[in-house]
Amino acid sequence: MRPKRLSRLAVIPIAVALSVILAGCSQAQLQGWLPGDPDTTNHTSRIMGLWVTSWIVLLVVGAITWGLVIWVAVVYRRRKGQTALPVQMRYNLPIEIFYTIVPLILVLGFFAFTARDQAAIESDPGDPDVTVEVFGKRWAWDFNYIDEEVYSAGVQAKELDDNASVDIDALPVLYLPVDQKIQINIESRDVIHSFWVIDFLYKKDMVPGKTNRMFFTPTKIGTYQGKCAELCGEYHSMMLFQVKVVSQDDYDAYIEGQRAAGFEGRLDSDYNTLTNLPGTEAVEHGGSNEE
Repeated sequence: MRPKRLSRLAVIPIAVALSVILAGCSQAQLQGWLPGDPDTTNHTSRIMGLWVTSWIVLLVVGAITWGLVIWVAVVYRRRKGQTALPVQMRYNLPIEIFYTIVPLILVLGFFAFTARDQAAIESDPGDPDVTVEVFGKRWAWDFNYIDEEVYSAGVQAKELDDNASVDIDALPVLYLPVDQKIQINIESRDVIHSFWVIDFLYKKDMVPGKTNRMFFTPTKIGTYQGKCAELCGEYHSMMLFQVKVVSQDDYDAYIEGQRAAGFEGRLDSDYNTLTNLPGTEAVEHGGSNEE
């Protein structure tokens, strides 16, 4: 009777912990403490679902594992007056199969669902409504609105006098119309950067000499913070920008404002500072070389 009673007592902390976890979850907890909302883009709900489901599975596995550890420690502990060793077991084939197969199933499951969601996020839906070319540069951003043939040249974030914050109003701003299919062509002018809009829950590296692409539909009007997510030099932390998702009318007004201000055309790869990539002609200097 005593071992059974102790085994029941060992389950109590586990039940209490699970009750606390499952009871009264806030919205932040329900989305796994990820930033943004499920409806920020057409992909954020999928990403949150994968993240939260993975944590639930891992919490359940952890609770079972720790429950078994505590149960064994309590029930099979050495009691007063006992001196002999417990019965030793060399092999237990069912248990060995269990702790081999279950982790394998978990790993394959995580891989399969991740590959499924990544394929959906990376797939090109075709016929974008807006195509933007984004150049990362130390330590700012250039935005080319390809179809509209206007651009926005960004500068590095400026620290305020208190050195604890930056001038938000001076950050480069990427404007996007809500509920429109967006294609972002991502390139670098110098070193490796990474284009990351935090609330969009997705980022992509900017590799010199290579064009990467992102496809999404912003579904919620608002202002979102972006930054470089790849250490790129001394002022990496100052490589900030904003994304403003606006109505179609506000987007058209912004484009016309850029055109009226003279920002027509495109800041293309001619402004890149890295000149030793394959296929790039060497910069000519004065003088001559003689063999």
